[in-house]
Amino acid sequence: MLAANQFFYRRLASPLHAARAGVGAWWTLALTASALVLFHPLVLLALLVAVLGAGCAAGVGRALRRTMRTAAIVAVPIVAVNVLVSRQGLTVFARLGDLGPFGQGDLTLEAAAYGAVIALKVTLLIVVTTVAALAVDPDELLRGLRRLSFRSALTASLSTRMIPLLAADAQRLAEAQRTRPGGAPEGPRARVALLGAVIGGSLDRAMDVAATLELRGFAAARRPARRRRPWSRHDIAFACSAIAVLMLAVVGRLTGAASFQAYPLLHAPVNTGTIALCAALIATVLLPFADRRGIQP
Repeated sequence: MLAANQFFYRRLASPLHAARAGVGAWWTLALTASALVLFHPLVLLALLVAVLGAGCAAGVGRALRRTMRTAAIVAVPIVAVNVLVSRQGLTVFARLGDLGPFGQGDLTLEAAAYGAVIALKVTLLIVVTTVAALAVDPDELLRGLRRLSFRSALTASLSTRMIPLLAADAQRLAEAQRTRPGGAPEGPRARVALLGAVIGGSLDRAMDVAATLELRGFAAARRPARRRRPWSRHDIAFACSAIAVLMLAVVGRLTGAASFQAYPLLHAPVNTGTIALCAALIATVLLPFADRRGIQP
């Protein structure tokens, strides 16, 4: 059960968990936008270090280690494919000869660098979304959408609650298969049988949930009244952090502190502005975690 639920939200004692879900979502969106706007590899590495540090400060560092392994599996093919496919660079470090319909097989340093930058961006997006899934309360976030569409928010909330249940069902069924006298079946047929059992169980559970909602009168529910909730110190800290991260990304892009050019020749200068931008990003992302008052789960 723990393995099935470890990548889903649970309330922990951290400033990010203590902040309201809307602010936490805005903070993670700011990190995502910065990862898309910036291209300098050193700045992206600094942002990745900051996000990993934020994840550890939020108490989800163990899950992020597994996420980094998954991201590495995704990142390596990105670099390899870009090196093999791109023909725009001028600094050739290997010649594979004529590759037929793929042209001349010249592997360039610029293609490797650009592929590494794209892989770093993908890694950042994976890590940021993992932190968002583990530290931002989805139920609270969906409750904030009830005034826009009550039924859509209810459907999304039920869906997110069903995902860990399906994972737990799959784990229990796999364990039951392993306890059979002949051992667990192998091959595609066994996986299809397991998938069919999980889908069948999910349909039965969906019918039960629908009947329960009908009996409780959810079809006649109306939009709830607006309730004002005062902002806490953690809400203010993460909102300011999100705004500062976006401003730093835009300033770094416009001023050239995070300038990067892969083709036709690699150009990624590292100057005082670049170092200052890296330090500012790390400090801006991690500063909201310094205040740990009022973080009890």
